[in-house]
Amino acid sequence: MATVPRFRTTFILLTLLALAVAITGCTANQNPAPQSTGPATHVAGPGAISIKNFAFSPQQITVTQGTTVTWTNQDSIQHTVVSDSGAPEAFSSGPLSQGGSFAFTLTKPGTYNYHCSIHPSMTGIITVTS
Repeated sequence: MATVPRFRTTFILLTLLALAVAITGCTANQNPAPQSTGPATHVAGPGAISIKNFAFSPQQITVTQGTTVTWTNQDSIQHTVVSDSGAPEAFSSGPLSQGGSFAFTLTKPGTYNYHCSIHPSMTGIITVTS
């Protein structure tokens, strides 16, 4: 009769393990952003822009055509990165949680004004040269 308690113990342990895996999978990333590169603390390079203290930093940059610009949210609340109408190319990140990032390759020269759609006072400018 020792097999019945051992079977029950094994069944309970496997059930708890499956439940833990299901919970972890369901809560891992509830707000994925399009083209997100996942958690990052800082992205270095000529096209790196931090989102911190309700501001894009640097607020203005100049890059060459074909540069991939990466925005990384360092604030504890969500932000977005959305090109203004009239930009040479349109982009939109969707909501970025803390540590989330969004990358976009700018293939057309010109001036790209952009903003956070959640906090419209947050703006930035990218100048793309050929």
